[in-house]
Amino acid sequence: MSVRMVHLDIISVFAKERSVAIQAVLQASRVCESVFQHLVANETLTKNDKSPVTVADFSAQAIINTYLHKAFPEDPIIGEEDSKDLRGDVGKVLREKVHALTNGVLSDNEQLSEEEILAAIDRGNYAGGSRGRHWALDPIDGTKGFLRGGQYAVCLALIVDGVVQLGVMGAPNLPLDPKKPEGEKGALFITVRGQGAFQRSFTNEAETKIHFNDIASTEEATFCESVEAGHSSHGDAAEIAKLLGITRPAVRMDSQAKYCSISRGDGDIYLRLPTSKSYVEKIWDHASGSLLVTEAGGRVSDIYGKPLDFSIGRTLENNKGVVAANSKIFDRVLEAVQKVLKL
Repeated sequence: MSVRMVHLDIISVFAKERSVAIQAVLQASRVCESVFQHLVANETLTKNDKSPVTVADFSAQAIINTYLHKAFPEDPIIGEEDSKDLRGDVGKVLREKVHALTNGVLSDNEQLSEEEILAAIDRGNYAGGSRGRHWALDPIDGTKGFLRGGQYAVCLALIVDGVVQLGVMGAPNLPLDPKKPEGEKGALFITVRGQGAFQRSFTNEAETKIHFNDIASTEEATFCESVEAGHSSHGDAAEIAKLLGITRPAVRMDSQAKYCSISRGDGDIYLRLPTSKSYVEKIWDHASGSLLVTEAGGRVSDIYGKPLDFSIGRTLENNKGVVAANSKIFDRVLEAVQKVLKL
């Protein structure tokens, strides 16, 4: 068998899933952009955890779940949202906005009724687990970034028998070329286990392979941190940076766009350090991003060096915090994390 044939055989694994996920995330990213243009203050709800969620969350989840259900009707989905805030008289105004904006990006033969949208959103109620296939979806990761016109990401991952096999992330506000921050925005990141990590624009199907920076020491590295101090301990991160001899200013942005940024070399290290003993990470916040990092030449673990365990449900209950970094410096980064956190 020729090298070319072997390559094509490898690419054919999850080829349909890859194609459908790209289409779904692109359309969901477009609806998020549309909602942002129409956004007014009273279109923002409040979740029980006090983080803002907009009509874009509902529209993006409805679109992705519709595409997934049509292509893979047997596959369950773990989604962040449910439709209760859209139902009844109380949800009428919001429901109508979701309906209009969702259909605004769909073609004529893809139009959805209000009831179809609600049903699609509620397909995201799967509990997860270690057996079989399921998808993990975060319709808008980084809702505060979305609301301020900053970074956010639409994140979708396929998990098979507890292992992430595919990830697609849309980052509508991320510049395609980090060296041209005012240039074209809208980057799509695509990865399948064993097939590498890729980036493309929203408007052109041509994909570019991405990889971590070629650095030899932590002194050359740059941190990528959350904007929100509540998401990760900035104070501990500063101590870790000092220990590693890092002097370059941190790149700060919301959402899984951080995973995307370090994977293409904008930064080198992403830490999600625990801010409380009780907080447990959600799988949809890390599934696609962690695979992108490993396929781009990085490593990911929790603060104890344990692999992230996506097999036990909707949370990373067996893990604490996240450490993602260039493979060449990962061991030293993890050592510094554990020293500062006194593990």
